[in-house]
Amino acid sequence: MSRPQHFGWFLARGFGPQGWGHPSLDWDYDWTRPEIYQEAARTLEQAGFDLVIIEDAPSLGSPSTIDLRVRHAFGGPKHDPLLLAPYLFQATRHLGVVPTVNPAAYLPYTAARQFATLQHLSGHRLGLNVVTDTGSARHFSADAQLGHDEAYDRAEEWLDGIRSLWRSWEDGALVRDRPSDVFADGARLRAVHHRGSHYSFDGPLNALPFTDGEPAIVSPGGSGRGLGFAGANSDVQLALAPLDEASVRAYRAKIHDAATAAGRSAEDIRILFAIQPVIVSSAEEADRIVAASARPDDAALVQIARKQSSDLETDLTALDLDRPLDLAVFGEHVSQGSIRRLIGDRGDDAPLRAHLTALARSGRLSDRSGFVGTAVEFADLVEELGEWGNDGVLLWGDFHPVTLHRTLDELVPELRRRGILRRKYVDGGLQANLRAF
Repeated sequence: MSRPQHFGWFLARGFGPQGWGHPSLDWDYDWTRPEIYQEAARTLEQAGFDLVIIEDAPSLGSPSTIDLRVRHAFGGPKHDPLLLAPYLFQATRHLGVVPTVNPAAYLPYTAARQFATLQHLSGHRLGLNVVTDTGSARHFSADAQLGHDEAYDRAEEWLDGIRSLWRSWEDGALVRDRPSDVFADGARLRAVHHRGSHYSFDGPLNALPFTDGEPAIVSPGGSGRGLGFAGANSDVQLALAPLDEASVRAYRAKIHDAATAAGRSAEDIRILFAIQPVIVSSAEEADRIVAASARPDDAALVQIARKQSSDLETDLTALDLDRPLDLAVFGEHVSQGSIRRLIGDRGDDAPLRAHLTALARSGRLSDRSGFVGTAVEFADLVEELGEWGNDGVLLWGDFHPVTLHRTLDELVPELRRRGILRRKYVDGGLQANLRAF
């Protein structure tokens, strides 16, 4: 029997237009209504997934590039995932729901109270994907935008403050003794007086303490500072790295070292590698898809350029495909990591066509050159990751039911046959299921 793995789904489009740009849009779901998300959440719970993480970006970007982000719905619009969470909790009994939250958008006391409310309403199934995106700062304050590392400093102060409020009800504070008519002991409510670099507030919190653990903290950062934040604070790390044994083990070691340095144990954090597989019914079909992707036509390259234009807030579709890409077209606000993902290891003289073609090309699961393959081949990869000590995987896609069934219908039975995917949940909410194995 193989080692069980944790499984999650990263809702890459966020609370946005599910199915846009694909034939599945003609199923006529209304993405602004809860039904499509509830149906997808029930599918994930039936499959035995631990959690769904809902991506978010509260900003449409800089004023000069808004059209790039909304024209094809790659970068927006997006509604607030925190307000979607109760509908997903109502539709399920065990699935963890993890909306993305930005410390810039929530004052600590308000955040602590709202998150505590959702934790209780959900049966302790809330998670929080804490991001430090600074590009949205202008929407929340007129203060100067923070730098990369300072944004993490603020996130740590924010999270420390929220946890101090959650813990302001000491053991024994909640009495609930009906014969004596005592609901709570005020002497056991701890005063909180926070005066920090970014926030000032007082407690205690006007919300009940938790019976089955605090909301699970998820983090996606891949920088040195981001990995340090995960090691010190997170229950789940969303990992992006090459899926070879050396890279996987090295990445996990960095997280575990950061956890140890913060006085935690390596067992305190689950590391889930993000993968977007294309599951097909046969090896022959996989070979056909990979072969076709090797020679993308201009229409396919333009579609990739549209998505990259949204991510990079730079109109690549206006550039000549056959001229070298001048990096001066990218403003200072553009993520250097995003630029590196576009240009890869190709030289400065490489034309834009070469960069887009590289992104268009797919590879086979069978030889580990990519993620196109059968359910059996993907299960082989997950099993191999488990042999290297991995905790689980995070599948990546939108939340349209067509997308989920195309990915999971053949995969779930194969994973269950091997003992990789859970058949039942334990009581105690998200934290308990993350620590069940």
